[in-house]
Amino acid sequence: MPDLATRITAQADALPPAERRVAEVVLADPSLAAFATVAELGRRAHTSGATVVRLADRLGYGGWVGLQAAVRASLDHHLRPATERIREPDVRDVLAATAAKEADNVHRTLDAVDRAAFDRAVALLADRRRAVRVVAGSAQDGIGRLLSDDLDLLRPDVVRVGGSPVTVSKQLAHTVAEDVLVAIDLRRYERWVLDATAATLAAGGLVIAITDSRLSPLARRADAAFVVTAEGAGPFDSHVGTLALANALTTGVATRLRRPATDRLDRVEAAWRTAATLAES
Repeated sequence: MPDLATRITAQADALPPAERRVAEVVLADPSLAAFATVAELGRRAHTSGATVVRLADRLGYGGWVGLQAAVRASLDHHLRPATERIREPDVRDVLAATAAKEADNVHRTLDAVDRAAFDRAVALLADRRRAVRVVAGSAQDGIGRLLSDDLDLLRPDVVRVGGSPVTVSKQLAHTVAEDVLVAIDLRRYERWVLDATAATLAAGGLVIAITDSRLSPLARRADAAFVVTAEGAGPFDSHVGTLALANALTTGVATRLRRPATDRLDRVEAAWRTAATLAES
């Protein structure tokens, strides 16, 4: 039987705006759906309890009680981590609080990865017949840059897309059906990232999305989509889980391209030594 997230994803394009807000709340905080009333969940999603019930019916749960029972069952194996988190040091111990939060971000991000989608994404990124382009919102730009640089060391024809609208349009102008776009962005999504994704899809290209929700506009039409956990110990989103996922994708590509990637790295290393570009100490 498909789980709640799978059912929501399957219905994503058909959800009215109010039901979409409820679905986003449920995906972002399953514990709320497990223990809140219909009215409480409706208020959190800025809609009515009736909308919550309609979503539950649409997803095939026969009403709110069925949906809530399914969410509670899926949360059973998370009860121990919750009891551990309540015993974490006070936020006054910033280092300890940050260590606990970032470890949780990494584990939750990687635990949520669908293995089939991951294998599909790695296969696409390792296919040297396909051009790879990487776009990332400004907050994720460092991770996008790192991912594109690492992939470029392993295989040819990798481009980090960015710059002015003229530059972005030029970089995407020759996209063909075999090409792959990695799109990285969290809510609130930058318009140019969405536009670059739409342009790739319109040209018949494939999209790998790294984002914060299965209902993200990046995820809904992606060939492979990954949801990251980005809760910071302070006021800003964490990017540690996103970085861990990017590193996992790079490691998967390196494993698939062991021989040609080794040759490529050897040539780059030789060029660095010849040019004396790096200091050993």
